[in-house]
Amino acid sequence: MTGTPGRRVRLKHERISSELAREIRSGRLRRGARLPGEVALAERFGVSRTTVRAALAELSEDGLIATRTGKGSYVLYDGEPLDNPQGWARALASRGVDSRVRVLSVVAGRAPELAAHLPDGARVVVVERVRELAGPDGTPARPISYERATLPAVGPLADLPTRGLTGSLSAELVAAGLAADHGEQRAACRRLGEREAALLGRDVGTWFLHTCRTSLTAQDSLVERVESLLDPEHFELSLTFGSDA
Repeated sequence: MTGTPGRRVRLKHERISSELAREIRSGRLRRGARLPGEVALAERFGVSRTTVRAALAELSEDGLIATRTGKGSYVLYDGEPLDNPQGWARALASRGVDSRVRVLSVVAGRAPELAAHLPDGARVVVVERVRELAGPDGTPARPISYERATLPAVGPLADLPTRGLTGSLSAELVAAGLAADHGEQRAACRRLGEREAALLGRDVGTWFLHTCRTSLTAQDSLVERVESLLDPEHFELSLTFGSDA
């Protein structure tokens, strides 16, 4: 392997996102302007569309672009949409919401229900977190959501149980070269069980919004599955739709 000793070789999507970031910051690409399509960018840089998606996800993580789809379902916080590609923590912070995430556990395991989207015998990483609102004037933080994320144990994600999660899951997925192409989200209301009620500081049987979002690559491989229990005082689900024309 060649290169400057001690200097990490950047991945393809990192080089692309860096180049596009320079063009945005220099004004060559206006902030808010529509970028060329994935096919055009893939041809320009001589890479796959999967690599382009990873680069766009990194730009979104850095707040330089915002990706939108014509149709889909979105979680709202106090009536305002949360940008999932950007990551909820940053999306909440951009709206002036002082929140923090408490990581409960990061463990390796298996997910038979996701076998169709994983290589044979592949393991997964399961991350459990509670999101809390910062309490005013030193009062205790109030939990507003419980999240359980299941990720494929590939690339740098494989050692996540050992090193722990210190940043955002969105950044971890980008580092692993995983970018969502499609998927589905389901929502329902259900009552909290004993463990969930204890984690969220609520009574057993309290109604919460339950969502399950499964994101897949263009090849139908798993990017992540996130199950969330959301406080209905703050969260709701919005469905957008439009003509195919």
